[in-house]
Amino acid sequence: MCGVIGYVGRRHAKERLLKGLERLEYRGYDSAGICLVNGDGLTSVKAVGKLVNLKAKVNGHAYGATTGIGHTRWATHGRVTEQNAHPLSAGDHDEVAIVLNGIIENHAELRRRLTADGEHFTSETDAEVVAHLVRMFYDGCLVAAVRAARAQLEGHYAFIATHRDEPGLLVGSRHQCPLLAGMGDGETFLASSITAFSGDTRRIKLIKDDEIVAIDADGVRVYDAGGDSLERDEIVVPWDDEVAEKGGYESYMLKEMHEQPAAISATIARNLQDGPLDLAGLGDVSDVRRLVVLACGTAYHAGLVGRYAIEQWAGIPCDVEVASEWRYRDPRLEPGTLVVGVSQSGETADTLAGLRLARERGARTLGITNSPSSQISREVDAVLHTHAGLEMGVAATKTFTTQVVLLQLLALRLAELKGAITGPELEHLLGEIRGLPTKVLSTLESQHGLDDIAERHAEKPYFFFRSFTCSQTIDIVSMALL
Repeated sequence: MCGVIGYVGRRHAKERLLKGLERLEYRGYDSAGICLVNGDGLTSVKAVGKLVNLKAKVNGHAYGATTGIGHTRWATHGRVTEQNAHPLSAGDHDEVAIVLNGIIENHAELRRRLTADGEHFTSETDAEVVAHLVRMFYDGCLVAAVRAARAQLEGHYAFIATHRDEPGLLVGSRHQCPLLAGMGDGETFLASSITAFSGDTRRIKLIKDDEIVAIDADGVRVYDAGGDSLERDEIVVPWDDEVAEKGGYESYMLKEMHEQPAAISATIARNLQDGPLDLAGLGDVSDVRRLVVLACGTAYHAGLVGRYAIEQWAGIPCDVEVASEWRYRDPRLEPGTLVVGVSQSGETADTLAGLRLARERGARTLGITNSPSSQISREVDAVLHTHAGLEMGVAATKTFTTQVVLLQLLALRLAELKGAITGPELEHLLGEIRGLPTKVLSTLESQHGLDDIAERHAEKPYFFFRSFTCSQTIDIVSMALL
């Protein structure tokens, strides 16, 4: 997944953009770039490979710009080259630059049309069509140009555009990909993740699908697809300024592995506020007769583990589906079906699309996510939050284990409502779940010998791993619960 960031303020944009891209490195990428806007126009610098390569190209240059955009790219359309790296301009024209996260599905049609109109393309990417459209529609107002360009696009995307004639302004839009604004003191950010500016501000405004957002040093303006101004409340996110730092650990992943006990504790405490199994935010699920869990990647595997608890404890059929496949089928959703979308970010495009399809067909929807301000949280009938805190590392650690725990709490609540588990057995299982943080902590503290194993085998050319089946995984989880 690519990452985008934009900055307008009073400080040097170069440092702000590089720091933001550094915070987005955990998402993975194969090239990176920035575009700086000043009185002389646009200056783009791009590099293939790790961010250190980009830093080597820009360090030592005294760029005075206080406006700019940045990008980390995973190649989807076109080879991994500097020419295909973002930011992208409109061919040989250098007045416009854009960064884009996602895919423009009708890019081939747009490229043919633009080429016929005399436009010249210099990259192999799908995203360059956006730069051409913004340039062609520009008539002194970048907001209007972005709005007109967005109306031509099909796919899932979030992009930020800049123009040399409006150096203190950035304009963006989104459709099924994340984009949000962060407000600081005399500076404003646009980014695909709050991670990009988490050390600078915790004040954000959310951008919805097909809206246009314009930022300058004084703040944020939001418009609907027709150009009418919208009011948008400010949100203060609960993560503190140190949450994205490594805290003395060698890596984010190691840090977050050791945050699992606290994360699981938060999941349990924040979701069992009003009673032993009265899950905050769940609502009435007494009539549920079947569950369909939609997810992708790691969240899908959390669903596979959760299915065992749901079927064993509650006695309710549970199907776990890869959202990117399910959304294109013709699924049967009989009355009494609860469709559960599991997504760490709450912005997973295929999971969102699946939940929307479920609602269109009359099913009740439930979201399980780590992001209270996410799109899934706003669109489902009910939502449960894992409260795991910001996760930077790859692969997932605390966000996966908290999803599993929350699915087990859901299973226990359904079992209680169905009368499948009652009395002492119910209290015993709930007590074992409450004891999980201590058991996870004990497990982490007993793994010191792994350092010796890692050092002994670190230089081996390859490894063979024996993975657990889902049934073996649930057996391991059950050992802690039973």
